[in-house]
Amino acid sequence: MNFYIVIPAHNEDDSIGSTLESIARQTLLPKQLVVVNDHSSDNTQNIVESFIKKHSWISIVNVTSSNKHLPGSKIINAFYKGLETLDENYNIMCKFDADLIFPENYLEIIAKHFKANPKLGMSAGFCDVEKNGEWVLEDLTNKDHIRGALKAYRKQCFLDIGKLKPAMGWDTIDELLAKFNGWEILTDESLHVKHLKPTGASYNKSSKYMQGEAMYKIRYGFTITAISALKLAIKKKNISLFNDYMSGYFKAKNKNIEPLVTPEQGEFIRKLRWKGMLKKLEF
Repeated sequence: MNFYIVIPAHNEDDSIGSTLESIARQTLLPKQLVVVNDHSSDNTQNIVESFIKKHSWISIVNVTSSNKHLPGSKIINAFYKGLETLDENYNIMCKFDADLIFPENYLEIIAKHFKANPKLGMSAGFCDVEKNGEWVLEDLTNKDHIRGALKAYRKQCFLDIGKLKPAMGWDTIDELLAKFNGWEILTDESLHVKHLKPTGASYNKSSKYMQGEAMYKIRYGFTITAISALKLAIKKKNISLFNDYMSGYFKAKNKNIEPLVTPEQGEFIRKLRWKGMLKKLEF
């Protein structure tokens, strides 16, 4: 099973070496891995090139984009720059962050999941962050959601969902569209990946409004957006974020911003969300 990996990287010289080292030690090695060095001003390129000298399956592409770290568009546009350098001979396409340390059997276990279930479209483990000297689950989302930091797609699923959307919320849209197209998603609680930097630590201040905009673009509608915004604000222990998320939603609505999914897909997504919320209310 051929794994291809694309790693967007922007000023990651304090972590990219650990990420590549953990991948180089995998019991199942990827066939191709490309690091997209996106406008880095640190030592990222030199570190990656040191790995290229030792591993023929690693490559690098240098691109220049904005130095602002806005969620969604920047990282996915960089992903596509890396994807363009790869051929089509993959079974599994991965988008990994540049600040992860994988257990040595990570790709081997993920491959077993895909081989065992031909309907499995996406699979991953879980991200842990260091708190008070211990590695604990980065508990920002439900356990059935695959974090954007470590996505792995079966090739046909990747194509069916139209690949990745260059917008905030891409790592939710991909799962919703995978389910829309009849694919299953699996998270493996036995696979713990060390996430060296907390999610969103370097996001621009304006990104807080983009969360609500993303909910509009996914066609959540007002009620689901309000419930999701409140839940996320509580999870982040900052209730004022609720107002920011809802402001982003209404700004997008008033501007008639083009949604990222079709009306049919939107209807499916809303039904799926309601089903999930009502299930949690069952006793």
